[in-house]
Amino acid sequence: MKKYTYIIGLFLVSTFGSCTKFVDFNPQENYEITADNYFKTAEDYQKMTIGVYSPIQWLWSIPVIGDVASDNAVSGGENATDNIALQQIDDYQLIPNNSNLTEIWKSCYEGINRANYLEENKAKLDFTGKSALYGEVYFLRAYYYFELVKMFGGVPLFTNKRLSVGDSNKFQRATKAQVYAQIEIDLTAAIAALPVTNSQQGRATKYAAQALLGKVYLYQDKFTEAAAMLENVIGKFSLPASYESIFLEAGENGSESVFEVQYSNASPFYDWSNPGRGQGNLAVQICGIRNLTGSSPYNSGWSTNLPTANLAAAFAAGDTRKAVTVLDIEAYKTANAGMNITYTVAPYKNTGLYNQKYLPRVGQTSGQVELNYLNNYRAIRYADVLLMAAEANNRAAAPNDAKAQLYLNQVRARAFADNLHNVSATGTALKTAIWDERRLELGMEGHRFFDLVRTGQAASKITGWLPNKNEVFPIPQAEVDISGLEQNPGYN
Repeated sequence: MKKYTYIIGLFLVSTFGSCTKFVDFNPQENYEITADNYFKTAEDYQKMTIGVYSPIQWLWSIPVIGDVASDNAVSGGENATDNIALQQIDDYQLIPNNSNLTEIWKSCYEGINRANYLEENKAKLDFTGKSALYGEVYFLRAYYYFELVKMFGGVPLFTNKRLSVGDSNKFQRATKAQVYAQIEIDLTAAIAALPVTNSQQGRATKYAAQALLGKVYLYQDKFTEAAAMLENVIGKFSLPASYESIFLEAGENGSESVFEVQYSNASPFYDWSNPGRGQGNLAVQICGIRNLTGSSPYNSGWSTNLPTANLAAAFAAGDTRKAVTVLDIEAYKTANAGMNITYTVAPYKNTGLYNQKYLPRVGQTSGQVELNYLNNYRAIRYADVLLMAAEANNRAAAPNDAKAQLYLNQVRARAFADNLHNVSATGTALKTAIWDERRLELGMEGHRFFDLVRTGQAASKITGWLPNKNEVFPIPQAEVDISGLEQNPGYN
């Protein structure tokens, strides 16, 4: 398949690749196809929109970074140079040439460019369902820009067209406020256009857009707005009684799912030159137990993204989430002697603990085994919405601690299977309880670093974290060199 290359600095953009679980086709989606010979039918627009989803799959490292950069996890691996980009993040020895950060930048802007291609050609054809389809496009563009602004702060902002080679060096960084303003515009448009449900699981809905906008408000300390927006989602989903069930294959796109990144093993991927660009979830492979053998339900992996003892100790007795979040491999081996389990202790930064939520499982991959795990990433769960709404109500201009307690305690009631662990605190104590609950409920799902930064707790919780520097990651060096983008403070 041909490629059309465009640049913000040096990043390369490939064609629309294979897509998510809800579509199984091989589209002729390359950027050398022009609007003159392509945007002729509603099906053309549908295929292009599905192509806008694809780069979300390539952002597998953001959830990993969200825990490894925090007190929840360490990089692990075979040695100090195994996935050196992740080691640099864990050790706070960050450099602008970090390959994981560069790939995140490239993938997000590829998604944005694809969305903008549809924006360029919006007026070419009218068809039934067009408004809702463009609601998905605006949701996705907002999603990509939100990931960028969380990771890097202010970034180049463009919305009305694709970039071409000739556009290199024409865009400079917008401010964080400007990026957030555009995200709000896109999500507001998405909310107005999207249905509350979608017949194809994994596609954006009105509730997903409202939840994401509520989160965007929360990240800007717009607590009153966040509380009001998240209220639209309250009661529209439910918490399954079994916390474990959420992370099983049978639990994908379940009653708690507000938005999930869809992964698939239906089109086996073999490209070791770019292993994170397939349909499979590479984050699953990297957290697996090294050289695992025996009859357990787990496959072997690369022993990275290892939970810390600090995270394991944070769970109170009786909290059912602990066993789902962290797997103590020695305890598991002892308890299941009949499985004849053997494994290699993680050679580097071993904690003895593994990310139970996303461990690679037997029967859930295909082709090149390591690259094709089907496990969805649960990007927005209803429990997350409840905890965001609890925090927003507690911190709003006119606080509503009764509502904050109600939402917090719904999450805790599931965790402990009783109401004996309800929180009755108010004010600052309630705020702290909500923050602590987010760590327990969302542990090893990639939220911790960003929560610590936005709530001002990072300096006291993360070893090596420096104020006025590590709130964001370095801009990829190619963007500084070629596009002349200003580097984030402390990374020059």
